[in-house]
Amino acid sequence: MMTPEQVAAAAKSLDEAERTRKQTGLLSLAYPGMTMDDAYAVQAEWVSRKMKAGRTAIGWKIGLTSKAMQYALNIDIPDSGVLLDDMRFDDGAVIPDHRFIQPRIEAEIAFVMKKDLSGPGVSVFDVLNATDYVTPALEILDTRILRVDPETMKSRTIVDTISDNAADAGIVLGGRAMRPDDVDMRWMGAIVSRNAEVEETGLGAGVLNHPARGIAWLANRLHQYGAKIEAGQVVLAGSFIRPIEARHGDTITSDFGPHGTVSCYFA
Repeated sequence: MMTPEQVAAAAKSLDEAERTRKQTGLLSLAYPGMTMDDAYAVQAEWVSRKMKAGRTAIGWKIGLTSKAMQYALNIDIPDSGVLLDDMRFDDGAVIPDHRFIQPRIEAEIAFVMKKDLSGPGVSVFDVLNATDYVTPALEILDTRILRVDPETMKSRTIVDTISDNAADAGIVLGGRAMRPDDVDMRWMGAIVSRNAEVEETGLGAGVLNHPARGIAWLANRLHQYGAKIEAGQVVLAGSFIRPIEARHGDTITSDFGPHGTVSCYFA
């Protein structure tokens, strides 16, 4: 288990990496005994630093929801991060890419809550009943931690990903706002293009079999720490495509068909 001083030092290194746009080393190497609880403690300390600087929390993101990503990290559960107010962009926004180190994009379904959601025992149906509406979204990923250590060639582990706020760096909401009863989210699909060239396609069923399932997991996990998903918060349910690199000058568009489109431009 990490000491409070180690947790604070790790969070500071993430803050510094973001500020300088220079990735920090693997925390899993710096702290070999690091646990998932330690990683969430580092994430919470990083969020606390942000909030002391004037940021506010607007919701949550859920990551590692696909079988492929879980297999790659040798885990069988998702992870989560916190959405902050300065991470939110409007549909069609010009994204200042100088804010990021190595931005990538994922297509997701965002849930906007009308009621608090608190575990234990939260089910998919509880999530749907607590949801005001769902809408297409893009998530901007960025990694403040190296993906591979250049000396040992060891890759990031789950504790690195969790500590790094689950790689969350931004959110773009767009498309149509839909009541959860009006759409079968398992069949909500998207064609994701970069500069009008199709890069990825996917379906909502790729997110833990149903996008609401990850939100139920999050509500139950937060209960263990005395927290909950609050009314008005946005929750990104998880990606159903592989991450797409976003380069300077790129326009990323996610076409959800009858459910609308969402896009952004990196400049």
